[in-house]
Amino acid sequence: MSRIGNRKLKISSGVEVTIKQNNVIVKGKKGQLEQAIPSVITVKTEEGFVTTTRVNDVKHSKQLHGTINSLIQGMLEGVSKGFKKELEINGVGYRAALAGDKLTLSLGYSHPIEYKIPVGITITLPKPTQIVVEGISKQLVGEVAAKIRNYRKPEPYKGKGVKYKNEHIICKEGKSAGK
Repeated sequence: MSRIGNRKLKISSGVEVTIKQNNVIVKGKKGQLEQAIPSVITVKTEEGFVTTTRVNDVKHSKQLHGTINSLIQGMLEGVSKGFKKELEINGVGYRAALAGDKLTLSLGYSHPIEYKIPVGITITLPKPTQIVVEGISKQLVGEVAAKIRNYRKPEPYKGKGVKYKNEHIICKEGKSAGK
């Protein structure tokens, strides 16, 4: 029995859910998202709620049941509120700059890194050492933030690099001097 798959998802005001064949389309004030649904899962909207049910009790169907329910919940939240990830850049001379649809990162390499911002994502820089990634797709926001972090992960000795805002870096002790 999937507890997550059996959740009833409340449709907030201003959000419209449409089910066409094997697709769920969610429209809201921030935009529109679409998700393909496997044939073993059925999605229904009734009385302001979205419910998901599975056709059989095969292990794969049970796994998809909870996954699809969580994806739809993310879609409902994304089109009404949106998602946000915040990154911090630590290190001397490490900074970010925006130029049109490109994010330029100076992360201690011999060349600046240019990252083309995908459609549906908004990046803002409150400070040159802070990056805020926003969008309606939870997956895309997380993916973009992870790619930016991956250019220079925080190193364990001084903590230099790109990290999530609330991420705690455990620093190792450096070399100890001889006698």
